[in-house]
Amino acid sequence: MSMTPLQCRAARALLDWTQPKLADAAKLGLSTIVDFEKQRRGTISDDAKAAIRTALEAAGVEFINGTGLKLRT
Repeated sequence: MSMTPLQCRAARALLDWTQPKLADAAKLGLSTIVDFEKQRRGTISDDAKAAIRTALEAAGVEFINGTGLKLRT
């Protein structure tokens, strides 16, 4: 399932994570996170999106119905 830049920013906010923290957790460069969230690049790779989503889910974020998200309880 895909993830939007808005969902990425919202998920970071739920976790109180900075962009560098997410980059470290996803094992990606900070510029990849910044560019994705600010939609600077046309597209980041599916592998990079999957790494971001995996890191957020591992920290407790649940993606709901394709557009929503919440913290696992």
